[in-house]
Amino acid sequence: MRKSAFVLSALLFGASLTTTSAFADNLVGNQAVLRALDKVTATTQDYTVNVGETLKYGSLEIAVKHCEKRPPEETPETYVFLQISDTRLNGSGEKAENEKLFSGWMFASSPALSSLEHAVYDIWVIECKVPNVEPMDLDGGEN
Repeated sequence: MRKSAFVLSALLFGASLTTTSAFADNLVGNQAVLRALDKVTATTQDYTVNVGETLKYGSLEIAVKHCEKRPPEETPETYVFLQISDTRLNGSGEKAENEKLFSGWMFASSPALSSLEHAVYDIWVIECKVPNVEPMDLDGGEN
């Protein structure tokens, strides 16, 4: 009896050492969907921006640096790293210096957690689009 209890506890201990994390890796996307609000006209518009590109919205330049989201089996969340600058004109109609307004991660589920603070515009993250991955052919044959 004592020997079987020892063997059982050794097996359980060994199994606990070989278990992997229960969480899957985040999915890295190639496009971010952003929603922009113009507070003066009270209009919103959704934009799909490729990672590495910059969206011009009003006087804002919104650079999408990275986006990812949790896999479908996890609690939904989308993360996008943005850098936002204001390129408004000075009083004589010339372009003023870019003023960096925001640089950091925005979260789709909690827009107020890390948000742009601007008198005229608001920007929200809606989604991170992940390219389709073709299913693997496990039997090695043709479909």
